[in-house]
Amino acid sequence: MIWKGNYYGVTIKDEGEMVSIYLKDIIILLMAAVIIVPIFQSLKLGAVPGFLVAGIIVGSSGLGLINNVTQISALSEIGVVLLLFFIGIELKPSRLWLMRRLVFGLGSLQFLITGALFTGLAYLVGAELRAAILIGPTLALSSTAFVLQLLTEGKSLHSSYGRTSFAILLLQDLAVVPLLALIPLLAMPELSLGKNIGLALAKTLVILTLVILGGRYLLHPILHRVALSGSPEVFTASAVLLVLGMALVTEHIGLSMALGSFIAGLLISDSSYRHQIMGEIQPFRGLLLGLFFMSMGMSLNLDYFFAHPTISFALLGSLILCKVVMLWPLVYLFGLKAKTALAVALVLAQSGEFAMVLFALAYEVELLNEALFQPLLLLVLLSMLVTPLLSKFSQVLLKSENKSKSQCNIECRETITQTPIIIAGFGRVGNRIGDILSIIGQPFVAFDLDVVRVEKERANGHPVFYGDVRQLEVLKAASVSEAKILIITLNDVQATEELLITLRKMRPEMAIFVRGHDLKQCQHLKTLGATVAISENVEASLELTRITLSEMGVNEKDQRFVLDSFRNSYYAKINKGE
Repeated sequence: MIWKGNYYGVTIKDEGEMVSIYLKDIIILLMAAVIIVPIFQSLKLGAVPGFLVAGIIVGSSGLGLINNVTQISALSEIGVVLLLFFIGIELKPSRLWLMRRLVFGLGSLQFLITGALFTGLAYLVGAELRAAILIGPTLALSSTAFVLQLLTEGKSLHSSYGRTSFAILLLQDLAVVPLLALIPLLAMPELSLGKNIGLALAKTLVILTLVILGGRYLLHPILHRVALSGSPEVFTASAVLLVLGMALVTEHIGLSMALGSFIAGLLISDSSYRHQIMGEIQPFRGLLLGLFFMSMGMSLNLDYFFAHPTISFALLGSLILCKVVMLWPLVYLFGLKAKTALAVALVLAQSGEFAMVLFALAYEVELLNEALFQPLLLLVLLSMLVTPLLSKFSQVLLKSENKSKSQCNIECRETITQTPIIIAGFGRVGNRIGDILSIIGQPFVAFDLDVVRVEKERANGHPVFYGDVRQLEVLKAASVSEAKILIITLNDVQATEELLITLRKMRPEMAIFVRGHDLKQCQHLKTLGATVAISENVEASLELTRITLSEMGVNEKDQRFVLDSFRNSYYAKINKGE
């Protein structure tokens, strides 16, 4: 037996016993998530509050099934790291530039004014100035994950209401970066407050400069070499290494791991490998981020709520009222009608997941004490739980307001480019399709696993990305849910069938055009869900026949009749499965 010592009050005698305890905790967490989160989603309360409540139930404030919260929190921090990585990928400069007026105008005003108000209020109620400087802007943040989910479900994302909300959320996501850099500096007692803030800004600028240089000269060649190996396992390992390695580097220079992962995301935001990397990391992110929110729930001490329910609800009401009062006139000044502006203010009136991240990091470095951390954590949780109700009020306001299509000004119509056509495979067939689409000005995006081909085509101006489209997460990263048509031109029969099955389950109504080799394969592809299956063999045969008939002097009308009759008969067999 190998002695392991004391583990949170439990004497551990050997390694197997410790593994058993970890396994038990993991099983409890998974069971709680599997039961509670679907219930919250069915009630349209969102997954994040579901994870939080699941954590409360299994933690010391609930059934007390898990007590070693510190160990679980340490593991769950990787979920925060991956969340910031995805935020970095999504914040492409081109996207920000399209919505610059709303993002940097309205978003900045909302964040600065609301943050200053909450900073002042926190200081007045007794928080130290260092803590108040963090609390204010942190409470000014809203829940990106929750609000985007509600906008998507309500099909409001492309409306003026949705676009304005999204622009403000983008700025708030950007604001997390200096806040992450500020936390360890505010916690340093030997420096003055002014020097801390200046040092935080200086470090942020230096890091952003290194991001640009590193992304230009180092990252892309490394990923290129890894992709050339042709090993999906090595590529997955490289993607995880990129995120965790950058997180570790920034932690060693005195900043947070989350900031490092955000930088890693920025590094590959315009890379041809971004979709594949997102697809590889997405499963880790979802699981570990859920674990983070559960650890926050386990850390929550409900004794404060039961002892001071009136104060808790008063704080909640004050948070929502202040955010609505600050944001409503600002949105109105940026061109939206009064009720639409109020709807935006209501749907963004909660606090969000980044507040939990920032407060947890501040508590870890003792910038926030227990007496301050618990009420703040409870406030964030309560505000997220009432978000669906605020969203319903927003929808009522929108329906009651007589909107016209002309209401949306140019900034409201600024959208992220969504390509209606995706080409899976950019070899000789996919390449020709892409050339023709480019000639007529039809936007598309293509994916291929041949890294040399991807580099060549991107150099030629084609929007081709490295990625295995058979992976569901890669398809999601490519926004396949927004595409109208997907063309499969893969030369691998098995890969074509796997992709077709995945797509048909994911998008039953989507038009899927597939390249097949012969009659039998095309018939099989139709049974798997292809909208249209085209046989390259018969099309080549028909073209060769046409040329032969022309050389033999057969007139064009007779050629067309014979060839069209044969083609129609052939494809009728495919459609009937004969």
